[in-house]
Amino acid sequence: MKKIYSDEQIVSFIREAEKSEATISEFCRQKGFNEATFYKWKKRFGSMQVGEVKRLRELESENARLKRLLADRLIEIDAMQELLAKKW
Repeated sequence: MKKIYSDEQIVSFIREAEKSEATISEFCRQKGFNEATFYKWKKRFGSMQVGEVKRLRELESENARLKRLLADRLIEIDAMQELLAKKW
């Protein structure tokens, strides 16, 4: 069964595991996710705080939007160049 956790929850799991006296494998078993998943999360969010994770998500969505806009403009430019290249 695959569980979906928010980025904020993941950061809180990482912080809680760092403070916990239990081993990482015991901690992961208690929380219900795989140890490999924990290390993957730690690699991505290891030094971040909750506010930084929210900002990262905002920047990623803005970046995706800008990439879509750029792709649209490049298509328009290509179409205009094709149109202007034809001899009337």
